[in-house]
Amino acid sequence: MKDKIYIFDTTLRDGEQSPGCSMNTQEKLKMARQLEALHVDVIEAGFPIASGGDFEAVREIAKAVKGCTVAGLSRATTLDIDRAFEALQYAARPRIHTFIATSDIHLKHKLKKTREQVLEQSVNAVAYAKKLTRDVEFSCEDASRSDIDYLCQIIEAVITAGATVVNLPDTVGYAIPQDYGTMIRTIREKVKNIDRAILSVHCHNDLGLAVSNSLAAVLNGARQVECTVNGIGERAGNASLEEFVMALRTRPDVLPFHSDVDTEEIYKSSRLLSTLTGMMVQRNKAIVGANAFSHEAGIHQDGIIKSRMTYEIMTPESVGIKHSTLVLGKHSGRHALKKRFEELGYTLTPEELDNIYTEFTRLADKKKEILDEDLMAILNNRFENDETSFTLSSLQVMTGTGVRSTAVLELTDGKETYVDSATGDGPVDAAYNAIERITKLNGHLVDYNIKSVTWGGDAVGEVFVKVIFNDVVFTGHAASTDIVTGSVEAYLQAVNRALSAKSAKTSDDVMIKNQANAV
Repeated sequence: MKDKIYIFDTTLRDGEQSPGCSMNTQEKLKMARQLEALHVDVIEAGFPIASGGDFEAVREIAKAVKGCTVAGLSRATTLDIDRAFEALQYAARPRIHTFIATSDIHLKHKLKKTREQVLEQSVNAVAYAKKLTRDVEFSCEDASRSDIDYLCQIIEAVITAGATVVNLPDTVGYAIPQDYGTMIRTIREKVKNIDRAILSVHCHNDLGLAVSNSLAAVLNGARQVECTVNGIGERAGNASLEEFVMALRTRPDVLPFHSDVDTEEIYKSSRLLSTLTGMMVQRNKAIVGANAFSHEAGIHQDGIIKSRMTYEIMTPESVGIKHSTLVLGKHSGRHALKKRFEELGYTLTPEELDNIYTEFTRLADKKKEILDEDLMAILNNRFENDETSFTLSSLQVMTGTGVRSTAVLELTDGKETYVDSATGDGPVDAAYNAIERITKLNGHLVDYNIKSVTWGGDAVGEVFVKVIFNDVVFTGHAASTDIVTGSVEAYLQAVNRALSAKSAKTSDDVMIKNQANAV
């Protein structure tokens, strides 16, 4: 049977210490509930004595969370421990997490204490905390730079005093996997009563080795790993929860361990944290980054189409992402291009695919990413029909405080003139509603962006829109000194592209029908 690795999540404590990641009580509570849904074993809710806000957050999380242990951090002092338990007393499973530095660097320069004094303070703190709750964790801050014999001495003493978990942090991200694993193994071999406590690790990412060090630790006997969602935390962050957990799940052949984490909640947890803190993950972030399950290289895309396991060691669904993405760019091949056209409703012959692929590669050399609307433009070059193209003849809008905006539009397609009006939440919304009434084409606006390209009161503004028509994204762009006019012209460009694509689709259908009738 595989050994269980306990997941101690410190997103709300160490993670929140990351610059710019502060959360209020309600935000912390929302994140805590998601961590409970993620099925972590321990939620470190905060540092109660640090501030009134931290105390309140720990208290409210302790009241709300019932599915996992709730921990509060404290220094090795009675004042800190009392404050921690005051907040944690409402928890179904409270844990006091007390710590003190054990490296000679910290003892000399920060604590200005001897090893004997720190040993005594550690034992007293654990013994005092044990009177308040049965679950006590003790951390040797800066363990990876501490003398190994002193570490063994202090660990044995705190376990005797009642510590149920002993944590050995790589506080400054100094360790490398080989040395960190050796430290864990040595402690397990030398500490006589080590079997009475869970050995835990807490790794920082200053050298980019936090997850690697955590894996080395469990391979050498650690059974709790402290980590954070998205790897947030002090300086370069902590071991990433999603990376560590998915390493266990993906490589059971060399990592014979399991966690109780519901991996399908990983992506949701990542997105919620980003929303609450405003700290987005980089596109190439492992597991949860935007590119983690995206494929652009033609060889990779061909492999993925044939069998996902060729280039994916885990499924996107396993972490809560709906599906992989084939990104169309200059590295894409014919197979991915053909598949995307099929998804858009177009079946291409080999000859048509060859011709379109040539145009596609020319465009891909100029653009980083090819959108559906670009594909439609390439496809439409095959047809020489009179496509409907609307242009704006005149526009009148009425808007103001306390009144519903109204727009009156006059459009022409070169043959006829159309006039209609509509209301909306604002002048742009009203104008778009009027366009829909005239063109009979209903769209869903998914992106609307305005930026100034010149200065002054008469500055020219560029408007960019993305609109979904019949499940296909089309873009529009226009520049004008009047943002409403520019908005209308940008939307019309997207409409015209959608109508052009629809015309091409109709021609395809007619051609297929005629071929069938001929047979």
